[in-house]
Amino acid sequence: MNSMLDRREFLKVSIATGAVVLVGQGLLGSAFAQEKPRFSQVNKLAITIITDNYYDSLRPDGVIGKRYRSTVQKSIHAEHGLSYFVETVSVGQTNTFMFDYGVDARGVMRNMEVLGISLDKVDALGLSHGHWDHWGALMGILKANQGKIPRDTPFYVGEEAFSERFSVRPGNEPRSIGKLDRQELESLGLLKIVEVKVPTEVVKGGYFSGTIERVTDYEKVSASSYVRRGDKLERDQFQGEQALFFIVKGKGLVVLAGCAHPGIVNTVRHVQKMTGGQKVHAVIGGFHMVASNAETVHKTVADIKALAPDYIVPTHCTGFEAITVFQREMPKQFVLNTAGTKYVF
Repeated sequence: MNSMLDRREFLKVSIATGAVVLVGQGLLGSAFAQEKPRFSQVNKLAITIITDNYYDSLRPDGVIGKRYRSTVQKSIHAEHGLSYFVETVSVGQTNTFMFDYGVDARGVMRNMEVLGISLDKVDALGLSHGHWDHWGALMGILKANQGKIPRDTPFYVGEEAFSERFSVRPGNEPRSIGKLDRQELESLGLLKIVEVKVPTEVVKGGYFSGTIERVTDYEKVSASSYVRRGDKLERDQFQGEQALFFIVKGKGLVVLAGCAHPGIVNTVRHVQKMTGGQKVHAVIGGFHMVASNAETVHKTVADIKALAPDYIVPTHCTGFEAITVFQREMPKQFVLNTAGTKYVF
């Protein structure tokens, strides 16, 4: 079958699925409750870290992951942001997905250029959650690539992805940290916005997690995180935050998180539960422990260790202290991430 036809058919199915979620959430939720969702495997998975908080051109390649080596003319931009480019291969067909966008559009697009990533090959896009360090560069990227991105490309988001977020510190006035403007995004006429609440295939063999079940008693959302709902500011529990997961043939689960505000242990357990207890091959992403106390860090690392992933790759907002504990407690599984690294499973 022609690969473009496959791609178009997949986009049609994706958009149709999204429409059901948007207008018939109760019906779809009921269907999932009655029949366990089936998840297809991928033969190959590649995840490129377009940008992250840290870059080191001299660091050797890890057990997994090939790092980008900068030259005078081609260097990697690091920032307080996160962006991924995902490629899945199933039955000889390659599909692509961009997940989160970092902050600085010029820096992120420069990284895409040196890494050989072009949006004329993207099948869909998605956003993990509504914090600026994950969507800040999106509008700039879209405007610069209007001639490359196919019209009505699906853009997958969870609940409240377009809501205004605030940081509320004791003794200080609430500080707005912005929002992704849905109206501005739609005005470009490029993307078809699809809101999901249940596990949803967003790229061939790649799935958004849906609403993540909270099961641990120690993974708490920061008390400073608020969201605007109507005319009120309310605690933000990030119920709409999405992780991305895959089942790699012969390997098991690969879980890719943005910030994991619902908790990285909750996230992995949620995905395992949905997929029937699949073995965890790799966990990659921001684990949002940058401000966590030592007890929370140690409980998190202990529970991840008990899940026995083959690889653990903390990124972005995990925090230096937590990263060092992962490295100490899981030395054979631990991989230090750097921006520009490509992981192939």
